Amino acid sequence: MADIERIWFDYDKQNDILYINFGYNLEEADESIMTENDIVIRIKDNRIVGITVFDFSKRVGGL
Repeated sequence: MADIERIWFDYDKQNDILYINFGYNLEEADESIMTENDIVIRIKDNRIVGITVFDFSKRVGGL
């Protein structure tokens, strides 16, 4: 992963999506992988640069 000091989070309450980014712009990712759990992992240069979690509040018991 990228430098841990550059991690930032953003929660889109209207769409219930949590974005976790590791210091890169998401547009810079070389590839995106959708897991079977509706989580997107973005990768650049073989490093995870971002994670997008759909239906976040359902996963943590509601917000």
